[in-house]
Amino acid sequence: MPVPSPAGEFDPVKLETELLATWKKEETFNESVQARKNGDPFIFLEGPPTANGKPGIHHVVARTYKDLVCRWKTMQGRFVERKGGWDTHGLPVEIEVQKKLGLKSNQDIIEYGMEAFNQACRESVWTYEGAWREMTERMAYWCDLDDPYVTLHNPYVESCWWAIKKMFEQDLLYLGHKVLPYCPSTGTSYSSHEVALGYKEVEEPSVYVKFKLVEDDASILAWTTTPWTLPGNVGLAVGPDVEYVRVKVTKNPEKWEGHGGAVVGEELILAKDLFKEVIRHHCDEIEVIKGSQLVGMAYEPLFPGAVEKGTSKTAWTVIPADWVTTTDGTGVVHTAVMYGEDDYNLGMEVGLPAQHTVDMKGCFIEGVHPDLDGKYVKSCDDIIIQYLHGKGLLYREKMYVHDYPHCWRTGDPLLYYAMDSWFVRMTAVKDKLIQFNNEVEWAPNWVGEGRFGEWLRNVKDWAISRERFWGTPLPVWRSEEGEMKCIGSIEELQAEVEKANQAGFENPECPDDVDLHRPIVDDFVLVSNSGKPMQREPFVMDCWFDSGCASFAQWHHPFDGGETFENNFPIDYICEGVDQTRGWFYTLLAVSTTVFDSICYKSCLSLGLILDAEGKKMSKSRGNIVNPWDHFNREGADATRWYMVTAGAPWNPMKFDPNGVRETYAKMFLTTWNVYKFHTDYAALDGFDPEAQHVPVDQRSALDRWILSRLHTVAKAYHDNFTNWQFHKACRDLEDFMVNDVSNWYVRRSRRRLWDEADSHDKLSCQHTLHEVLETVCKLVAPVSPFMVDHIHRNLTGVSVHTADWPLGIPGTLEGATADSWDEKAALATAVLPPQDLGLEGTMTLVRELAEAGRRIRIDGGRRQRLPCAQGWIVAGPDLSAFHDLLAEELNVESILVENDLDRFQQIELAPNFRALAPKARAEVNNVANAIRTAEDPVALLAAINDGGAEVLGVMVESGDVEVKRVEREGFAAQTVELETQSEQLHVSLVLDMNDTPALLSKGMARDIVRRVQAKRKDMNLEIEATIDLEVWLENAPKMQTDDEAWVATETRAAGCIFHPEDATPPTEAEHFEVDGTSVHFTVK
Repeated sequence: MPVPSPAGEFDPVKLETELLATWKKEETFNESVQARKNGDPFIFLEGPPTANGKPGIHHVVARTYKDLVCRWKTMQGRFVERKGGWDTHGLPVEIEVQKKLGLKSNQDIIEYGMEAFNQACRESVWTYEGAWREMTERMAYWCDLDDPYVTLHNPYVESCWWAIKKMFEQDLLYLGHKVLPYCPSTGTSYSSHEVALGYKEVEEPSVYVKFKLVEDDASILAWTTTPWTLPGNVGLAVGPDVEYVRVKVTKNPEKWEGHGGAVVGEELILAKDLFKEVIRHHCDEIEVIKGSQLVGMAYEPLFPGAVEKGTSKTAWTVIPADWVTTTDGTGVVHTAVMYGEDDYNLGMEVGLPAQHTVDMKGCFIEGVHPDLDGKYVKSCDDIIIQYLHGKGLLYREKMYVHDYPHCWRTGDPLLYYAMDSWFVRMTAVKDKLIQFNNEVEWAPNWVGEGRFGEWLRNVKDWAISRERFWGTPLPVWRSEEGEMKCIGSIEELQAEVEKANQAGFENPECPDDVDLHRPIVDDFVLVSNSGKPMQREPFVMDCWFDSGCASFAQWHHPFDGGETFENNFPIDYICEGVDQTRGWFYTLLAVSTTVFDSICYKSCLSLGLILDAEGKKMSKSRGNIVNPWDHFNREGADATRWYMVTAGAPWNPMKFDPNGVRETYAKMFLTTWNVYKFHTDYAALDGFDPEAQHVPVDQRSALDRWILSRLHTVAKAYHDNFTNWQFHKACRDLEDFMVNDVSNWYVRRSRRRLWDEADSHDKLSCQHTLHEVLETVCKLVAPVSPFMVDHIHRNLTGVSVHTADWPLGIPGTLEGATADSWDEKAALATAVLPPQDLGLEGTMTLVRELAEAGRRIRIDGGRRQRLPCAQGWIVAGPDLSAFHDLLAEELNVESILVENDLDRFQQIELAPNFRALAPKARAEVNNVANAIRTAEDPVALLAAINDGGAEVLGVMVESGDVEVKRVEREGFAAQTVELETQSEQLHVSLVLDMNDTPALLSKGMARDIVRRVQAKRKDMNLEIEATIDLEVWLENAPKMQTDDEAWVATETRAAGCIFHPEDATPPTEAEHFEVDGTSVHFTVK
C-alpha cells in the first residue's frame, strides 16, 4: 500500500468531476464487473425510461436504489451486468410530435403521412437522450448505455411478435371491446393521461327516467347525467342488499318546474335512502324490498328497436351489481353496455346485447329513432327529454354541474365508447399469476400481498391493442370472414408474404431488415387458408407490453439462440416507483406467465412517491419541481444520494427537502472527510506505511480496540439491514457511527496521540486503527455514495473501492452459490472485520455516559469546559481504571479516583413539613420552620428528632414534622448515570470538585488561549508543522503559571511566545476575546 497523501480541502463537485474522468479513462465500471465474471450471476433488469422527456429528481431516487443494490451485489463477488434500456413507443411520444406538427386528429396524421409522422416519432424519442446520459453518468449510476435495448429496434419488436404468437397459440388472444374516452372530432381514443388534460366544469341536464315493468304496474326510477346513452339502455343494475321502497303517488306537488311528472295512483320504485331527495310528489309507502327481489323483473325498452335483443336472455331486465350504491341518483343504474366501463363489464358478465347506437362520428346510427338518426349525440339532450316526457317516461329533469372530460386538442366533449380491442385472456392464468407473485420477495411485503396481490385477485383481461400509429404493430392478420393468422417472426412474415404472392396478391418487398412498424407492415396482404385476402388489424400494442417483454426481448430471444436469455432469467432484482404496481411490475409478470409459465423476477423494490418538503406533489404549476443538478453542482451527487436513502424507508413517500441535502453534506461527508484528513495529514507527515510495522489489534489501546469492535458491530448491522431492504436504517446507523463514535469520540480522544513528533507504539496503533476504520467504512458507503469513498480508498490502498470486496463476505465467489442461496458459514468465513468485544463496547458506553454527566455538571454549575477541576470521583459501578486517564482528560480534571461512599460528598438539609407542623406551632409556625431550615448543625438536630424529638422555639419537633434532603457539600457536584447492560442495571455516580485554585485558573486560561490561537491558525490555512510567533495580552486575568505559558507555546507550535505584563497595551489589530471577566488579546505572525 502507498503512503497516504495529505487530504487537502474537500470540494465535492471538483472531486466528483475528476473521478468521473478517472473512471472513464480506467473503465472502472467494466473492470468492477469483469473482475467478478467467474462469480455467481446476479440478474438486474433496468426499467426503460422514455428519452423524449427530461429526467427529474424522482429518476435520481429510483436510479440510486438500482445502483446501490447492483454495486453491493458486485462487491459480494457476484457477476452483475447492467444493460441500459429505452422505452421508445407509445402515447407520450405521439402527443409530443402531434403538438410539434400541429396535428389534431387521426385524420390529420393520415393526411400528413403516417410514415412521415412515425419518422418524426422515431427522432423525437431521442430528444433528451443526451440529458439522460449526462444525468446518469453524473450521479454515477453504472449502467451500460452504449449497448442498450431499444424497444423500437427490429430485434426487440420481433421478440414481442414472438411473444404474441405464443399467446395466440394458447388461445389467450381474442378480439373484444374496451370502453375508452373517445373524441369523435379527432377519431381518437384517449388514455387517462390525456383525459386529465381536458376536464372542464359544465352544467348539463340530468334526468330521472321511469322504466315501466312488464308484469307489474310500477316503474323503476333511474338517474343519468348522459341522456344520449338512454337509447342504448339494455339493463337496470341494483344492489342486491340495498333496500328499495315501492310508493304510490297520492297528490301532486304544490310546485313543479320543467318536464316530467307523475299521475296520482302511479307506483314508483327507488332506493329507500334516496326517496326524500328524488321524489317531489306526495306518496304512500307500499312496501320495502331488497334489491335481490327486483332481480329478473323485465321492463319495456325506452326506444323499441334501437337495440336488437338477439339471443340475450337478460336484455331489459333488472340485474344485480355489487358496486351499486345509494350515494346519489336513485340507487338504480341505467346500463348501456357500449358506453361505460362498468356497464360493459356487467353486460359481458350477464349476457346483455352489445350493440352500438352511436357511430364513430358521435352520431346516432340509422334505426335508433327517426328524431335522432344521424344527429350528434351531445346535441340531442332536449330531443330525448321531450321524447321521454311525451311518453310519460320522464319523472324529473334537473341541471347538473360537474367536471366532464373534453378533448385536449379540440375542446369537444369526450364520449365513453366501446372500441374494438384485442385482449390477452389473463383471467385464464389468474391462479398462476397469484402463485408466481407469492414467490416474489416484495419490499415492502405488503405491496405484494396487498396492492399488487389484490390487483391479481381481481385480474381482468388485458386490453393490449391501441388505435395509434407509433408502436409495436399487432402482428395479427384477419380476413373479412374472420379467419386469423398471427405472425411471430420476420422469417414467418416473409413466408406468408411469399405465399400470398403465389396466390395472386400483390405485396411490397419484405427483406430481412424490413421495418416492423406502420405503415410498412400495413401494406402486406396475406392469404387465409381458404384463399381469402387478410389485412393486418390496424392496431399497435400497448407500450406496456413492449416493456413487459424486456426480460427476453433485450436479448432478441429466441432468435439469438436462447442461451443468453436462459442464463439471465428469471430476473433477480427490479426496482421502480409504486406507481408501476399496475404497470411494469404487472406486465413483466403477465408476459412471463403467459409465455414462459414462469415467475419473471425474484425480488422487487417498490419505491414511494417523491413530494416536496411540505408533502405536496411536485408540479410545474406549483413551482416546486427540484432540479437534481442544483444539488449535483452544490453538495455533490454523493450527498444527494445519501440524503435520498437516509430520508426514510424506500417505500415511504419522500418529502424532498433541499436543506436536508445540505445537512447531509455537512454531517456525513464533511465529518468523514475531516476524519480522513486527520489521518492522512499526519500519515503523510510521518511517512506512515500501513503494510509496515503492523500492530496486532490485541496489542493496541482499549480505545483502539473499542472503535474496531464498534466498527464490527455497526458493519454487521449495516449488512443485515441491507439484506432486509432497510437501507435507511443502515445508513443512519453508519452516519451516527462516523459522527459520534469516530469523530466526536475516537478522533477527539486520539488527537494528542498523533501530535507526538516521535514515533511510538501508541501513535502507530492509532494510525493503523484509523486506516482500518476508514478503509472498511469506504467499502460500506461505496454502494450508496460512490465518489468520495473511492477517492479516499485509492489514497489509502492504491486501488478503487469499487473493485474491493464487501467486508461482510463475498458469497458470490463460493462454489454452488446462487443469487438467493449459498452456504452462510462459508460466506461468513470470507468476511474481513476486526475483532468484536461487546463487553468493551458496554464499558465504553458507560465511560461516555459519565463524560456526558460531567458536561451536565459543568453546565448546571456554570463552570466553563476548559477550566479544570482538581479532582473527580467515580462512585460504584464496574472497574474503569483503564479509562481513568481518558476520562480525566475528557472531563478536564487533574485526576480520577474511585470512591465507594457517596455520603462523603453529601450533606443533609432539613425542611419543615408544614402540614404536620402547623397544628403544633400555630402562630409560631414560620419562625419554627425557619429555625429548622437554618439549623447550624442539621445532623445533630436530625439525630435528636429521631431520638424522640427536639424542642425548637418551645415546639416539640418529631420525625414526621421535617423532610430530609441529601445535597452535595459545598464545592462538590454530582450526577448519577443509569445504564442497562445485558446482565444488570447499573447506577454509577460522578462527583466533581468544583473549587478553584490559582493553578487551576491558570491552566484554564491557557487552554482557552490555545483554543483561540488554533482556530486562528486554521483561518490562516497554516500547515500542521508550521511555526508561529505568538504574543498575548491579559487584563483582569488570574496569574499565569510559567509551565502554562510554556504549554501554550508548545500546543500552538509557537517559535516565540510572549505574555505581556497586564499594564501593556495590545495593538489595535490584535484578536480579542473575553472569558469569565478576563479580557484576552493576541497576535499570530
